[in-house]
Order: sequence, then C-alpha cells, then structure tokens
Amino acid sequence: MIIVIKKGADATQVENLKTLLRSKNIQPHVSEGSLQTLIGCVGDVAHIDPGLIEALDVVESVQRIQEPYKAANRKFHPDDSVIDCSGVKVGGGAFAVIAGPCSVETDEQLLSVARSVKASGATMLRGGAFKPRTSPYSFQGLGAEGLRILAAAKKETGLPIVTELMDFKDIDLFNDVDVIQIGARNMQNFNLLKEVGAHTKKPILLKRGMSATLQELLMSAEYIMASGNPNVILCERGIRTFETALRNTLDLGVVTILHRLSHLPVIVDPSHATGYSYMVESVSTAAAAIGADGLIIEVHNDPPHAKCDGAQSQTPEMFARTMAKIAKVRAALA
Repeated sequence: MIIVIKKGADATQVENLKTLLRSKNIQPHVSEGSLQTLIGCVGDVAHIDPGLIEALDVVESVQRIQEPYKAANRKFHPDDSVIDCSGVKVGGGAFAVIAGPCSVETDEQLLSVARSVKASGATMLRGGAFKPRTSPYSFQGLGAEGLRILAAAKKETGLPIVTELMDFKDIDLFNDVDVIQIGARNMQNFNLLKEVGAHTKKPILLKRGMSATLQELLMSAEYIMASGNPNVILCERGIRTFETALRNTLDLGVVTILHRLSHLPVIVDPSHATGYSYMVESVSTAAAAIGADGLIIEVHNDPPHAKCDGAQSQTPEMFARTMAKIAKVRAALA
C-alpha cells in the first residue's frame, strides 16, 4: 500500500500517521519525490482499511500495490534511486563501469590491472577474494589476503572496490570494501540477504541468479531493503537456457523492464553473460545504448594464465577500446 501525502502537509501530522502505521506493525518508508511525497507501507496491510487512512487530513490518496515487492517497487519510489558508492554514483543518469580481474591473484597482477582500467575510465575496481566455484578443486580465491591486496590497490588508485561476500561471518574483513557483491549463486540465500540488509548500509550489488525470474530478483532485493538497507544495485548477467553457444543467455530487454518495475539502478555483466572476451565490447555498447546504469567487466593483464575465467576476460587494451566505444554511444544518446 502507498499513501500519497498532500502538498504542504503538516510535519507533525505526517509523523502521527507514521506512528499509527507502526502501531499496526507496518513499517513506513518515506519517499520525497520532485512532485509528491509518498509513504510506502511494508508489511501485512490486509487488515488495514484504506478508507480510514484516506480520511485523514494529511492524506491525498491511498493506492494498493499488487506486486509482492514493495520497497523495490517504482510505484513506491517514482524517482530513480542514485546509489553513492564512496563518491561514485550509480543510477539517475550516472553511468558506472566496474572493471578488474575475476580473482585477485597477486599484488602485482591486481595493481597492474587497477592502473590500466582507471586510465581507460573505469570508476570502480572489481576483484574476487572469495570465489564460489562449481568444482571444489578450482581456485577458491585468496580470502583475507585478497582483500588486503584490493585495499592496497584502492589506496594507490583511489578506485572504490567491489568484491563478493559469500558468508556473513566474514563481514568484519570487509571494512575497506565499498560495494558488497552478492553473487548469482547466493541471490536466494535469504539469510545472507537479511544480514547485509540489517547490519550494513554499504551498497549491495545483487546479481540475478542463473535461473531466476525478474520477480525473484526483485524479491531478493526486497529482502535486503526490508531489512534496512536501501542501497541495492541490480545486476543482469544472463540466465541458463538450452543454448550452449554462449555461457549464458543475456536478454538486454530486462534492463528496460526492470527500470519500469523498479527505481533501483540496473547494471549489466557482459563477461559472465557471454563467456567470451571478444563479445564483451559489442554487448557492453548495446547495454549502454539500451539504458543500463553501468557495467561490470572482467579485465586481466594475462588472460591465458588467469586462475579464473580467463576466456571471458578482456586485456587492458581491449578494455580501452570498449570504453572508447561506450563513450561514443553515450554521447550519441545524450
């Protein structure tokens, strides 16, 4: 349920309304837009009579929301959310490019990549310290040592860092991390989603699960937001289908759909979507053209010897060309 507040409403009356809602076990979320002030009601509103709420002097109207996600719903928050990632904005026209290797391997490797992607215009640095892998015999990441290397690269380059959290018990190691990634395999790890919602306000980069519907993705975002953290960035990285020519099947149309359904920013992962480095440039420019709020691209200084996902990792030179193409596309659409 959404409550539309009258223009010029008395602040005390608005606070009284919020207190009334809390007394009925409803959590009010206030959104002050350019044209309207809304109160989104998160919780079981079935027992609330909309007519009684609408009769209050401070209320313009009451609207029922049919979708099961409330906080992530654009009806609740008509204006685009802009997520601040340690000074780098994502959403609302701000385009972010997160680049770096799949896995942090050495100080030299990460720093080399960090310097090159920054020079090409990347706004954030990615790198996996904890790696969920299909095979238990594959490289699982450097863990805490990987986070130390990321922090050192951040200190030198100034790039905010993005890395994946797999288990909330490791959260104390993430003090220098600017954006916490929840990977595709953990998109429906609801306990983890509730923990990052309740115990941190760091931006959360939420990747779509390998077989998840858009509603399931938005419901996962809802878990985070309903627990107290509104700073969620959605990531489309393709889903698993019958097609085997590509690593995943990417439907860029979901960027447009998600922007219609939700106020949250949407970025695209062309590396995991395709699985091939030569395709990343074309998919990246297409994502920029369709209105994505950013990209997360894997870049490695020596892809043939990468410990993880070398086939889909661009070289720094390829990344520089991709960034130049993206700039042209965005300039043409401006």
